[in-house]
Amino acid sequence: MKLLTNKTVTNRPSPFTSFSFKTVLTFCSAFVLAACGSNSGSGTADEANNSSPAPTASSSNQASSDTASTSSEATGEPSRILVNQVGYAPQAAKVAVVPEGGAAEFVVIDTATQATVLQGELSAFSEWTPAGQVVAQADFTELAQPGTYVVRVEGVQDSDPFVVASQPYQALNASALKAYYYNRAGFALDAEYAGEWARDAGHADTEVLVHASAASDQRPEGTVISAPKGWYDAGDYGKYVVNSGISTYTLLAALEHFGDFYTANDTGIPESGNSTPDILEEVMWNLEWMLDMQDPNDGGVYHKLTTKNFSGAVMPSEATDTRYVVQKTTAATLNFAAVMAAASRVVAEYEDVYSGLSDEMLSAAQSAWQWAEANPDIAYQQPADVSTGAYDDDTFNDEFAWAAAELYISTGNDDYYQTLNLTEQSISNPAWAHTGALAWVSLAHHRANLTEAADVSLIESGVQQFAQELVADSEASAYGVALLHGDFYWGSNGGALNKAMMLLQGYRLSGDAQQLKAAQALFDYILGLNPTEYSYVTGFGERPPMHIHHRQSEADSVVEPVPGFVAGGPNTAAHNDCGADQYPAGEEAIARAYLDHWCSYSTNEVTINWNAPLVYVSGALESIYGWE
Repeated sequence: MKLLTNKTVTNRPSPFTSFSFKTVLTFCSAFVLAACGSNSGSGTADEANNSSPAPTASSSNQASSDTASTSSEATGEPSRILVNQVGYAPQAAKVAVVPEGGAAEFVVIDTATQATVLQGELSAFSEWTPAGQVVAQADFTELAQPGTYVVRVEGVQDSDPFVVASQPYQALNASALKAYYYNRAGFALDAEYAGEWARDAGHADTEVLVHASAASDQRPEGTVISAPKGWYDAGDYGKYVVNSGISTYTLLAALEHFGDFYTANDTGIPESGNSTPDILEEVMWNLEWMLDMQDPNDGGVYHKLTTKNFSGAVMPSEATDTRYVVQKTTAATLNFAAVMAAASRVVAEYEDVYSGLSDEMLSAAQSAWQWAEANPDIAYQQPADVSTGAYDDDTFNDEFAWAAAELYISTGNDDYYQTLNLTEQSISNPAWAHTGALAWVSLAHHRANLTEAADVSLIESGVQQFAQELVADSEASAYGVALLHGDFYWGSNGGALNKAMMLLQGYRLSGDAQQLKAAQALFDYILGLNPTEYSYVTGFGERPPMHIHHRQSEADSVVEPVPGFVAGGPNTAAHNDCGADQYPAGEEAIARAYLDHWCSYSTNEVTINWNAPLVYVSGALESIYGWE
C-alpha cells in the first residue's frame, strides 16, 4: 500500500446510481404486525410468540405504502465497493469490500481534487457464505488526512463518498440516543425539540388496569394503578420490562464507561443544558416507569404494560384502548433487580439532583431479588385475551447471574457473589433473553473495587476469551465481520452491535488493536458495509431505511422516518409480512434477506434494545478515537 500526495487521475464521474424500487406484493398491506424485538440471541427467532397481526390502518406516508426501496438487486454480487457510508476517524481501521470483476489494485480518491491519495493491493477474493458473494478487501487504514473520499477499483463501481474526520459519529450517537425521546410514552413532542416529528402525547398510563393474570389479594383483577412514562418498546406502543431491562442497562453502562463523553454532549431534548447528562435524563424517563411496574406489596414485577391487542398504524394519541399490566414473572423481576442495582450506582453520583433515589432503587432491587428467590421459575404465559409481545423466556440462570452481579457490585455483599457462581456462567452475545454476559461486563468494569471474594483474573480472562473468539470469526470472514450463518435472526443488526460492544469490553481490558478493529468492522457493517448496501440507521448514510416498521413514522405525514433508529436487519425466518421470506435473495443468501418496507416487521422494525448498543458503540468509538 502506498500513500500518495501529488498524483492526479483523469476526472471521470463516479457511476453512482439512485435508489431503485421494488413493488411489494399486494397482499402485504393486509398485515401491519408489530413487534417487539423478538431476537432470541441464540441464532433463532421467537417471532411466533412475540408478534401478532393487527388490522391495517390507512397511512398518510404514501411512499411507504406504495413502494419499498431496495439498494441493489436481490441476487448477484454487490453493485459497488462497500464502505462505512458515514465515515471514519483518522485513527480507525478502514476496510472496504470489493466485488469481483475488476482489477487487483485499488486507489482512494480525494473527491475535492480528484487526486489519488492512496493505492494498494486487494486481498485474495473469497466467498462470504451468508451473502453468497465472492469479495475482496481493500485496507486503507493508513488514510488519516481529513477529507471526503471514494475507493476505486477499475472495472467495478466506486464506493459511496465517505469522510475521514474527527468525531465522525458524534451526530449519529446523539441521534441514536434521541430516538428514545421520540419514543417516550405520555409525553408530547414539541416542535422546538422534535422538529417535523412533533406530536401529541399518548398513553398517560395513569389509569392502568391489573389484568387477571397479574391479580393478587392486595391488587385484585381490575385494580387501577398508575405507571406513567417509559419508552414505547418498538414499532408498537407496548412497554415491556424484559426488553426495557437490557436497553436501560446498556445506556447506563455507556454513561458509566464513557462518562466524560456523555457529560459534555447536548442531544437537544427538553432536559438538555442542565447539570445532568442527557443520557441519564433520558434513561430516567424509563427508570421511573420501571419503578411503578413493581408491586410494592411483594416486590414482584409485572411483565408488561400494553393493550390487549396491537394498535394499527396510528399516532400515539389516537391509540386509546384500555391498557393493562400483565403477569408477574421471574424474568421481569430479575431484569428489574439488575437494572435498579446498576442505576443506583449511577444515580448516586447525582444525589443533589435525585435526592434519596439511589437508596430507593437499591431497596427496590433487593425486594425484587427476594421475590425472585421465592418465585424462581415463573415463566410468562400469554393470556388467551392478550396478543401483544410475549418476550417469553423459561431459562433464568442468566437473569439470576446478572442480578446477583449488579447487587454484589452495588452492595459489596459477598453473598451475592457466591450466588452468582461465576465459574458456571459462560458468555454469549447479549440479548433480552440472554443477559448473562452483562454480569461479566459490569464485573469487569468495576474489577478494581470488588471485594476479595471476586476472582478478578477469571473475570478478565472470561471477557478476553469471548472477545478473541469474535476476533477469530472476524478474521475468517470475507467481509471482515464476526457474523456467522446463524446470526441472521430477528434483530440481527442488534446482535451485530452487541458483538461490537463485547469486543469493546475486551479492548478496554487489553488495548488489543485487533479487538478494536473487529468492533469497528461490525459498526461499518451497520453503516453500509453489508450485502444490502443500506446504512441501516435512519437519517444516516447514502441509503438509509425510509420505511421502518414504526407506527409513528408510518402514521405521520413526514416522508422521512424518525431519525436515529437502527432497523432490525436480515432475517429469513418465514413470516407472512412481505419481508425476508418474500425477498428473493435466495435461500442461502441470508445476509441479504432484508426489505425496507413498513409491513416487513420481521426485517425492518425498530426496537429500544437494538438502539441501545448503537448508542454504546458509537459513543465508545468516539471516546476511544480521541473525542475532545
